[in-house]
Amino acid sequence: MVMFVSEDAHYSFKKLASFQGMGGNNVIGVKVDSRGKMDMGELRKEVENALQKGQEPFLVAATAATTVLGAFDPLEEIAAICTEYKMWYHVDAAWGGGSLMSQKRRHLLNGIEKADSVTWNPHKLLCAPQQCSAFLLKDDKIASEAHAANAAYLFQKDKFYDASKYDTGDKHIQCGRRADVFKIWLMWKAKGVEGFAAHVDHVYETAEYAVAELKNRSPRFSLLLEEPECTNISFWYIPPSLNGLDQSTEEFKQKINKVAPKIKERMMLAGTMMVTYQSIRNFPNFFRLVLQSSEVQKEDINFFLDEIEKLGIDL
Repeated sequence: MVMFVSEDAHYSFKKLASFQGMGGNNVIGVKVDSRGKMDMGELRKEVENALQKGQEPFLVAATAATTVLGAFDPLEEIAAICTEYKMWYHVDAAWGGGSLMSQKRRHLLNGIEKADSVTWNPHKLLCAPQQCSAFLLKDDKIASEAHAANAAYLFQKDKFYDASKYDTGDKHIQCGRRADVFKIWLMWKAKGVEGFAAHVDHVYETAEYAVAELKNRSPRFSLLLEEPECTNISFWYIPPSLNGLDQSTEEFKQKINKVAPKIKERMMLAGTMMVTYQSIRNFPNFFRLVLQSSEVQKEDINFFLDEIEKLGIDL
């Protein structure tokens, strides 16, 4: 059995495949396009290759949105391929799922309604307290059919209430657990859909402002993606010492690769702020700004970029 994920999918897919005995080698990473979205031609090619090898393709896990670049895989097209090849269609909406709360942004997840299963973390984009995660299934019986051990001392069938609805412990690996769903329920009661929509719209608009400001500060800053889909903003700071260097050369890549780690070190020692950096595929280390708090304002973005310039100007 083999499953397919974007090459930029979360590392947990391979980890859980190993836990379940499938092995990480049976999780096939499908190449992405220039925006980080799963390439449909590549997906179809990988499925056909697996069939020719006598393997059994059983699942495609789409991502909405990816951890690094914030890319939304083409959900409608993936749904169609899953139907064609009779595969389970899963959507990892852990990060981008909260976008559904906004009428302006929910189109990014068109096709998620066709999924057999969805993962969603309200503690991410919606800022619910850690931890608050949901696993949603179209078939409300399949989790029990797959996992239930029917321990008679816990899951009696003759209770006065509908045990199949309320006794969730036998539906998944972990039996006893906190009622984490209470966090999102309480937030929803307090904020309402309109409050969540205002939050989501604000963080997207702040991200758009950050992108515009980075473009205004060119050539001192350079974006990896000119138009990010989510609130992930990946960019390089290019110090004066690298101005004029051909950015396609190995010399430039080796030098720019050292810039973000050094600025990160300086900002942490100064105690001014924290931001992550990383490389991906052939791209050298870049900063990855991910916005999720509606407390962040335009002035904070200006400070953030000013501080990076201040800390890296002599590199």
